[in-house]
Amino acid sequence: MEKILNINIENCKPLLSPETLKQEISVSNEAYNTVIDGRKTIQDIMEKSDNRLMAIVGPCSVHDYDSAIDYAKQLYSLKERFNDKIYIIMRVYFEKPRTTVGWKGMTLDPHMDGSSDIEEGLRRGRKLLAEINSIGLPCATEALDPIVPQYTSDLISWSAIGARTTESQTHREMSSGLSMPVGFKNGTDGSIKTAIDALIASRHSHTFIGIDQDGQTSILKTKGNKYGHIILRGGRDGSNYDEKSISECEELLDKFNLEKNIIVDCSHANSDKDYRKQGNVINSIILQKQNGNNSIIGFMLESNINAGNQSIPTDLKELKYGVSVTDQCIDIKETERLLELVYNSI
Repeated sequence: MEKILNINIENCKPLLSPETLKQEISVSNEAYNTVIDGRKTIQDIMEKSDNRLMAIVGPCSVHDYDSAIDYAKQLYSLKERFNDKIYIIMRVYFEKPRTTVGWKGMTLDPHMDGSSDIEEGLRRGRKLLAEINSIGLPCATEALDPIVPQYTSDLISWSAIGARTTESQTHREMSSGLSMPVGFKNGTDGSIKTAIDALIASRHSHTFIGIDQDGQTSILKTKGNKYGHIILRGGRDGSNYDEKSISECEELLDKFNLEKNIIVDCSHANSDKDYRKQGNVINSIILQKQNGNNSIIGFMLESNINAGNQSIPTDLKELKYGVSVTDQCIDIKETERLLELVYNSI
């Protein structure tokens, strides 16, 4: 009889369970305290009982363990310096959605050679999150694969749902069960209504298929996540960080009886995909805050040790240290300058 099942599946093998990985990689009390404090602080900022601005700052994607720790230590010193006005969270992104094909991030391809050693990717990611949190720096990530949060979400203080997945029912349902605040980006077409719909959906209870901590396929029923919010990142028609765009977003949030909590992504379409223009967005945020805006609660910066980006070479020894292999980033010095500008201006 002709085969009819898994015709296009080349290989299938068991994956270690979340509980097995957690037993394998220990996490310090200091790290967990950072997560708890991070989530509580972000919630307080959203509830306007903490008037600091959130700053989600870090590489477009993490590809090298050592440089990520190096960056984290430098960012932590800035966190300590600006902490009374800016609450800094490190962007630690392990998964990258691709428009067609390309490197999909440390979780799915840690060796950067197409070998897709996912178990090693999960190990590296969890170990890295544990160490960064131990430094005292809360972590942010993009929730992309709906299974991965069971392996790492206990070390995440803030999650984003990307522009490509905000419209996805799977990601809206997943977000309703995540344990941390979640930001929804407007669609790649610039639609804010897409993110509004996601916000409403994620606040409700959902039931879907997933896995438990033992890796057993399970029926998951969520409570709903009341700490969802909007991320403006621009769209195909241009940026949406200006005062008019912010006002239109506020009106939409009001229309659907949602809290006016907005994070502005300084990169992507808001910077015309030119990393050097992220400062223009910061300047606009500063002016709007000085003029009394209360809905902008934070911003995102794509930043690394060194500026720009690079292609992944065949010989990984040729990789430039601390340089992004995905979107272009500002360097740590420019990051310091922009954070200091916000600090001194608000």
